Amino acid sequence: MIIMRPFVTVNCAMTADGKIASVLRKQMRISSAEDLARVKELRKNSDAILVGIGTVLSDDPHLTVKGLSYEENPLRIVLDGRGRLPETARVLDDLAETLIVTCENCSKTWAGAEVLRTGRDKVNLTDLMEKLYDRGIRTLMVEGGGEVISSFFENGLVDKYCVFVGSMIIGGRTAPTPADGNGFEQPVNLKLVDYKILGNGLLLTYEPVNDL
Repeated sequence: MIIMRPFVTVNCAMTADGKIASVLRKQMRISSAEDLARVKELRKNSDAILVGIGTVLSDDPHLTVKGLSYEENPLRIVLDGRGRLPETARVLDDLAETLIVTCENCSKTWAGAEVLRTGRDKVNLTDLMEKLYDRGIRTLMVEGGGEVISSFFENGLVDKYCVFVGSMIIGGRTAPTPADGNGFEQPVNLKLVDYKILGNGLLLTYEPVNDL
């Protein structure tokens, strides 16, 4: 059965040793100035931007594009199955529309944000994608973190994977990577479709494929 869903671009930045944050899971600048400009354009051209609750708790991002109005900014989506999003989170400000996605057994609400409930023990991503398509979302940018990215790959919902490799090493056996979680029994095969030097780093663009 073919579902109608948005085109999903996963975008992240990692160090040369494959880490997206330190062992403390705190945000650090990995992207070059050139890559940050690219990310801004990617956000501007997306109908929605999605992150997991872990990213919000660690980094407290706005998930907006500077210079755009409330109506012009992409929809902000936070996956928060158990309703842990603080009322003071910056994604709840009045700069853009916000959708909080929880599991069906979570009854929490947030002032100024819409809530969508899907899935019993964890958010049902396939159902979420169909509902986003129904509300007019055609392009979705997934920014992380590693658990969320892994879930999108696991459910076969990734159309493009963009990863900027920064010229630094931070180490740490528990530091998060672009695809955390339990891992896959079989690897997700990718086809390299583009590469580009952006400042002191390299942008790699992949598309998932069934066979290499």
